[in-house]
Amino acid sequence: MIHVIKLFYRWDLHNKVITAALNNDDFDYTPFHKKFPILTESPADPTTFAFTFSSYIKKLLTEGRIGTALSCHCAYNSFKRFCGNVTLSYMTVNYLNRYEQWAKQGGMSKTTIGIYTRALRTIFNEADANGIIRKDKCYPFGRRKYQVPTSRNKKKALELNHIEQIYYYKPSCESEKKAKAYWLFCYFSNGINPKDVALLKYKNIQEEYIVFERAKTERTSRSDPKPIVVYITEEIAAIIEELGNKDKRPENYIFPILYEGVTPLRQYDLVQFFVRFINDWMAKICENLGIDKKATTYVARHSFATVLKRSGASTEVIQEALGHEDIRTTENYLDSFGNDTKKEIAGKLTAFKKRRIEDETHYQSLDIAVGCGSTM
Repeated sequence: MIHVIKLFYRWDLHNKVITAALNNDDFDYTPFHKKFPILTESPADPTTFAFTFSSYIKKLLTEGRIGTALSCHCAYNSFKRFCGNVTLSYMTVNYLNRYEQWAKQGGMSKTTIGIYTRALRTIFNEADANGIIRKDKCYPFGRRKYQVPTSRNKKKALELNHIEQIYYYKPSCESEKKAKAYWLFCYFSNGINPKDVALLKYKNIQEEYIVFERAKTERTSRSDPKPIVVYITEEIAAIIEELGNKDKRPENYIFPILYEGVTPLRQYDLVQFFVRFINDWMAKICENLGIDKKATTYVARHSFATVLKRSGASTEVIQEALGHEDIRTTENYLDSFGNDTKKEIAGKLTAFKKRRIEDETHYQSLDIAVGCGSTM
């Protein structure tokens, strides 16, 4: 009798989960099949990681979060290559430790391993929310369990003199001119993300300011996200005038990157092309200037934050400017101080030595003066 009850429970759970996973069956996933082969696999067993990966990726796609969905799909492929489509209960702490070693041996970076294991942690949380597992019985993450690896934040920001070189650089072609203008727009506009640049509309211009909500937090924020406010400087106004669409009706995009009626998948592709265009041409500009650092759109964001930090702005001010909900995210963005600054700080720790030497020199000069006076 108990065995029958268990079988009935598994059958009932299986159907409830499938019903929940297919509650968006009116959404057409066909255009996504090429980029997301998992959508054509239809894993039947809800206790396997493929099932929850599939349903979660579908959820992301219906929300238009293409980039996150692609990252999850890459994580899914990696775990599948490692040990096949195993059940979630099989993915223990030991399993994850073995996966990490396997990934390292295959040349995977610590950062990528962290991205993939964080995605898997999300899958476990989704499975728990859907009643597939119980976190108190089957959850390999947490204190004294598997710790998702984190990499040390490398120095990404440009020095102010590098930004000055870019600002005054004379482009040799139209592509360099556009890439430079868009990069500076990102830098001047609170380190705005290129996707948010693409999504800006003329209605976001409110008198002397650009007011917008980050696409990244618009869907994920539990509360109403605080809008980011950018003061329109002469430089920003000039870039909008030069590169912006001439039709300035409120619902029109400011820049000719996206167009009305664009699908989420096409939008993702266009934004990626936009980012590559800026990054590739900025690499050529840096090479021409002799700058041995990258000047990507991501670096523009870090540079904005770091320049503010070094000018004396508080972390809270920078947090609001960047649109971060968690101040720890802002702290990770802020670049470390350069060696010259560290040398200056170290010197201040022993400033009393300089005063002591100055005092001793002063008294010695007095002694010499007195001694000279006594011989006269």
